[in-house]
Amino acid sequence: MSGANATHNFYAMLDAAMARAGETIAFEEENGAATSYAALRDDVARMAGALTDLGVTVGDRVTAQVEKSRTNVLLYLATLQIGAVYNPLNTAYTPAELDYFIGDAKPALLTVDPASRDALAPIATGHGVTAIETLDATGTGSLADRASTAEPNADIAACGADDLACLLYTSGTTGRSKGAMITHGNLSSNAEALHSHWRFAPGDVVLHALPIYHVHGLFVCLHTALLNGSMMLWLPRFDLDAVIERLPRATVMMGVPTFYTRLLSDSRFDRELVAGMRLFVAGSAPLLAETHTEFEARTGHRILERYGMTE
Repeated sequence: MSGANATHNFYAMLDAAMARAGETIAFEEENGAATSYAALRDDVARMAGALTDLGVTVGDRVTAQVEKSRTNVLLYLATLQIGAVYNPLNTAYTPAELDYFIGDAKPALLTVDPASRDALAPIATGHGVTAIETLDATGTGSLADRASTAEPNADIAACGADDLACLLYTSGTTGRSKGAMITHGNLSSNAEALHSHWRFAPGDVVLHALPIYHVHGLFVCLHTALLNGSMMLWLPRFDLDAVIERLPRATVMMGVPTFYTRLLSDSRFDRELVAGMRLFVAGSAPLLAETHTEFEARTGHRILERYGMTE
């Protein structure tokens, strides 16, 4: 770790938590593949090396429009580690919409799905983007290839609490989307507050079925799990059967309202299935009062609603 202010880099907090977690499993993926926290730290260092090789440096924007994968998490964490600014974009955005976001964010690196690269390359180069890499839904692509052979970079950039860490665009309900500027201090205080108030403890297992291009999946769910050294049951998306299969092993689940209405539509979802659960969180959209009532009647649990950092 370098520099007197290095501890203000939010990644330093996560790195210390991951070091404590050691060989605890961090990710259990849908196919059963497991990654320990020790291995995760090593993988982040290799991704940081790849970003450094691409010329990404402190303050540079790293824009990503990619499907959810463990490699996508490595890109996010490595961006924080080297002091660059992570800018995730909704995978549903069209090239015309991306033209606005890329022009506004002015990234040094754009990472996209391999199938989108040719269509987006002229837009990116037109806005001065010097590096374009790819990642697909399985976490493979040119950026993953670079990371696999890169010299690991474990140095954590010195950042002040007010230094920019992430740039997330709002939904644009009152005009064009605006970039919400999230600092390292914002991320640290949010993660610590949620970890404390939601009473995360050793042994908590987090079911992660949210996308990670917005606050709920990327910050609220991921950060609390990493800070706690929790195992994440990692799903690429909400799949009813996959979620019901994993709920008996989980203690925490975060979702959007449709997750809960779909669970309530299935007779397998009952009090016995969630006997080991202690926390259900909803966000990103309002939850109907009827859903609250039916959920509590069915399971004995209440759903906790929360607001995000771009709301």
